[in-house]
Amino acid sequence: GDFGPFSRMGKSIGYQVTVGGSSYLVDCGSPLFQQIGGHGLKEIKGLIITHCHDDHKRWFSDLALFNRYAPDVGHKVPLMTSEAVHEELVRASGPALDRSLSPDSMTIVDLPYEEFVDVRLLGPRARYRIAREVEEGGRIRMCIKDREGNVVPPDVAKIVMHPGTMNPRMLFRDPEYDEWIEPESFYPFSSDVFYERERNIHRDGAGFTIEAIKAPVWHGIPGIGIRISTGRETLIFSSDTVHDPGLWHRLFSEKRPQRLGMDRSEFEAAAVIYGDINDYVERIWSERRYREAMEAFRDAVVIHDVYGANSVVHTDYAKLKSTALDRTRTLLTHSPDRMTSEWALCDSGKTFLIKDGGFEEVVAGERYPMNADIYHKEGGRYYVGYRNESGRYTVYEKDGLLGLSAEDGKVRGTPLFRVDLYEDISGRYFPVLEDETKVYRERADGRVEVVEISGDGSRGRIVESVRDRMRR
Repeated sequence: GDFGPFSRMGKSIGYQVTVGGSSYLVDCGSPLFQQIGGHGLKEIKGLIITHCHDDHKRWFSDLALFNRYAPDVGHKVPLMTSEAVHEELVRASGPALDRSLSPDSMTIVDLPYEEFVDVRLLGPRARYRIAREVEEGGRIRMCIKDREGNVVPPDVAKIVMHPGTMNPRMLFRDPEYDEWIEPESFYPFSSDVFYERERNIHRDGAGFTIEAIKAPVWHGIPGIGIRISTGRETLIFSSDTVHDPGLWHRLFSEKRPQRLGMDRSEFEAAAVIYGDINDYVERIWSERRYREAMEAFRDAVVIHDVYGANSVVHTDYAKLKSTALDRTRTLLTHSPDRMTSEWALCDSGKTFLIKDGGFEEVVAGERYPMNADIYHKEGGRYYVGYRNESGRYTVYEKDGLLGLSAEDGKVRGTPLFRVDLYEDISGRYFPVLEDETKVYRERADGRVEVVEISGDGSRGRIVESVRDRMRR
């Protein structure tokens, strides 16, 4: 899958990563049963979920039900994610998983979540957590406890309840800055102030590791990136994020004034506060998180989300040039239905080989460089363009975004260069057809033909890919 949450293509996000004989899924927002099939899903060693937006975890509960009730599976969903993301998954999947019928269909039975899912944590556990305790009389009290079960005093940590959502969030006094912060946002996983030292890195028997990274992931809800390393190659899925070093610098460098709305002594003594946590947070990120975010993608191939413009939770295309990403090692994903890019774009169904610090597309066993000058998605189709001064199509820029215009069409921005355009069909390139009576069609045998449609019917002619000519 390679489309965002509001795409008409309906494929959302999901990747299958294979190293040796081991295959893992990173996110499951794309239609798994259509793309991989039940047999393929049985072979998956682990499902990694980066965060709980539906375009990334939409098929999670269906996969859990499939593993439980399919007669020849015999194992739970092997889930891998961080502690914070897992807590969100448990809440989100409850209505789908926590009740069913008994084997004779006579009664409604309650089913623990653990009967469906085998969880392996990625990333460290938090040293402090929000706990709910039932007191005498049945009254529920909320407090913050450490891992040993001790209640943390309010001068160290407190709970802030938003009056609109009643969602509890932790406010924590950082001992180094002596400031109130939200620890989930403030600390990277490497911090032993808030996280345990055990990083919970998964080591596959095939000789590679899977690690959760948090520092550069900034999306609003709990989320992680994923680093997969063989020792020679490193692949990072950055997940959805606002990748903006200028913003990141402000997040750690700016101290914010508190808006208490109460006496300082009352605030310090309160274990639970009802209000907006942003009124009490004095700094968003630590400098340590910023430094780690800036270094996170060094010497790695990166699968990174991209948006058109004005997204508050994704990376805008116009800001890619100011990121810490290397264009030659970055594949853009999660792009809108219509997108023109000088950076290589992923597309649903494509296969890439990560090797020698870079990537190539694999088509019918052959390896091809992603060496086009522009990549274009539109209407569920994928195109590439190569520079040609007399090319029919003009690449233009407006407000930081790129677009394509045919020779006889209107250029809606500043012209940049001209290209010859090719349609990508299963990784093979074919010149764009200008005659509206002709279309490309991929046959059941994998060959491509040009079909010419007339009033008397249609006629097809086999054509060959020109991609071999583009290897250079």
